[in-house]
Amino acid sequence: MSEFLKANVSKPVDFILGGQFITTESWRHMRRNHDDIYVLIINLNNNVYIEQNGLKYAIKPGEVFILLPNQVHTGYKPSVIGTSYYWFHFLFPYPVEVLDENEMDREVTAIRSNHYAPSGRKNTSILLPVHSSPLFVERIHILCKQLLDVSKANFYNNYCVDYLATSLLIELSEQTIANFTTSKLWTDQERKISTVLEWIRIHALTKDISVAAIAEQFSYNSDYLTRIFKKTTGMSIQEYLHVIKIAKAKELLVRTSENIKVISDSVGISDEKYFMRLFKKYEKVTPSEYRQAYFRVEMNNF
Repeated sequence: MSEFLKANVSKPVDFILGGQFITTESWRHMRRNHDDIYVLIINLNNNVYIEQNGLKYAIKPGEVFILLPNQVHTGYKPSVIGTSYYWFHFLFPYPVEVLDENEMDREVTAIRSNHYAPSGRKNTSILLPVHSSPLFVERIHILCKQLLDVSKANFYNNYCVDYLATSLLIELSEQTIANFTTSKLWTDQERKISTVLEWIRIHALTKDISVAAIAEQFSYNSDYLTRIFKKTTGMSIQEYLHVIKIAKAKELLVRTSENIKVISDSVGISDEKYFMRLFKKYEKVTPSEYRQAYFRVEMNNF
């Protein structure tokens, strides 16, 4: 059964250190037991094999894993040369609850039932899976890059990294809550749009998809699909396609040195000039300006 963490972040977490690990030889995680320290791993490529509290996990590319404090964790199988992941050590400001799937179900159901909190009250909790596959992992990667960049920037106010680390955890929590399947039954409309969203997410980067093509794929009338999509998600299909493409483009800009044309093609936009206009519309800066904002990355061993 999956485990989840419920943490109070009304104060930011205490960021200790972080980096990007890249193996230069066959490698397995060393045997460790961190007192009070949580370790967040965001895997970039190849499998990482970790045993924690007697349970074995194969952490795949694009997956996130949390090493828990006061538990022995070790590598149970070697990873291949070139395996790479982001890692962050941090402390929570308050005690953390460990939830099972049933408790997580109740927490998520309660949040969704009371999405708009009363005036003056804020939700200070985050819900984090110990092992997960975020739907929009590109957003996680960008926040990792930003956190590493700022952690090396020698700011006068060093609380910045604590707030950025907290933002990273909140992003992971929000994706978890949004995509957690509860025991509460979805409406027929929600089920329809959930399937459409997943299909768009899978195909959005491979080709230029039109609303008509999506409607045809699911045997819907275009106007009907457009209407229920907007009602359910709060955005148009075209906006959702743009969000996915720009999110992937941002990740490629900060993680690779590919030129703008290659990145534009990689996200399914053949017209480089249109891609640049679209990027600036959503991000308020050009792709080159966005890339230049992230330049401090230290590759170091975990």
